[in-house]
Amino acid sequence: MSSPTNEPLTVNRDCEAILIPDGTAIEVPEGSVVFITQALGGNYTINLNGNLAQIGAKDADALGYDIPQEALIQEPAILPDGSFNEDLVWAQMRTCYDPEIPINVVELGLIYDCKISKLDDEQHRVDILMTLTAPGCGMGEFLAADVSSKVATIPTVTQVDVELAFDPPWSMEMMSEAARLEAGLF
Repeated sequence: MSSPTNEPLTVNRDCEAILIPDGTAIEVPEGSVVFITQALGGNYTINLNGNLAQIGAKDADALGYDIPQEALIQEPAILPDGSFNEDLVWAQMRTCYDPEIPINVVELGLIYDCKISKLDDEQHRVDILMTLTAPGCGMGEFLAADVSSKVATIPTVTQVDVELAFDPPWSMEMMSEAARLEAGLF
């Protein structure tokens, strides 16, 4: 299947989803009719009976899609000089989108810090400090888990810790210029 349309889509098998904005896990039954409202970073935001929910890349086939190429790592994790390719971590975080805002978490300014530590035997640990656009957002744990699972797909990364922090509080000034332009804030 190509890109999403405004056409109704019938789910071809039971699959997991997360309700937006409260983050509650649900099961979307086979045969459900949904509309895809956003397809970014391998995740699909759907309208199911008037409710928004997000289906992850692992269940893309339930919607008739393959895992998008952008979700697959194409570069080596270890550079020729032996150092870890930190760009891969940032690229993976850029595949994580707020399910209500079509802007990735990096461009939204939600990533406060990213530290990479070398462990024994060419393995690496990644510690990420991130925030949310609103402290009470029910999607916080889901967004943190999405960031963690995507960074964990990088070869040699064996540990990922994503911590949510709210100091300093997020503000629109933290968004990249491109994100503010895309959101119509210029």
